Amino acid sequence: MSVDPSCSLCFRIGGFYALSPYPGLRLISLNMNFCSRENFWLLINSTDPAGQLQWLVGELQAAEDRGDKVHIIGHIPPGHCLKTWSWNYYRIVARYENTLAGQFFGHTHVDEFEVFYDEETLSRPLSVAFLAPSATTYISLNPGYRVYQIDGNYPGSSHVVLDHETYILNLRQANQPGATPHWHLLYRARETYGMPNALPATWHDLVYRMRGDTQLFQTFWFLYHKGHPPSEPCGTPCRLATLCAQLSARSDSPALCRHLLSNVSASEVRSLRPRPPLC
Repeated sequence: MSVDPSCSLCFRIGGFYALSPYPGLRLISLNMNFCSRENFWLLINSTDPAGQLQWLVGELQAAEDRGDKVHIIGHIPPGHCLKTWSWNYYRIVARYENTLAGQFFGHTHVDEFEVFYDEETLSRPLSVAFLAPSATTYISLNPGYRVYQIDGNYPGSSHVVLDHETYILNLRQANQPGATPHWHLLYRARETYGMPNALPATWHDLVYRMRGDTQLFQTFWFLYHKGHPPSEPCGTPCRLATLCAQLSARSDSPALCRHLLSNVSASEVRSLRPRPPLC
């Protein structure tokens, strides 16, 4: 696979590009430095640096016109981006929900996701961004990687995520005298969480199931840290803040967690759970 000639200029100038790995599927790679909170150059233009979002709309519109599906990949997840960029991206996802079949990001080093909702009511799940755990040990975690099962390459394929598996290297075991490092399966998403599918509504339902099921949340908390959770327990404020993050694909938007938090202030919950350092 190679970058389409039509994308060569945007790749050289902005580091974002698109290609077609299979007929009917378009892969779009975004340069998430253009939304990073740590990028001080965005003080000059934080709305749409390098015209990346405008280009993204053009790619999605062309895919919609062809009847293609689209996967988006990037580093920083949208919910961790600068507010203006994040809200504009959220609006784009809502507009092209029927074309966008998958979103894949990283950055946080932990195992989580972000659910997107319709803009009118913020209640209908329409997309989900999968945040894969890191392959590094940064923030004192086991190395991990993710394998996605995607609807196959055939005419009319939805190209949506059907399931995913996460593998880890247990450092405590690997560092034992005479031990050989070994990657092993940590969990399968649908099997572990009792999910009928991996569609956005099912991830939304999982969050609300975990709100009332402490044991289910503790399973998520264990997997969130790739099998090496912190020694201090995750109490109610921590649990609610963690679950709120799974619903927050748009930054600085407390309304996304209004039903989850009920009478608890979103800012109050977030303040009780310090965010881990990110790369």
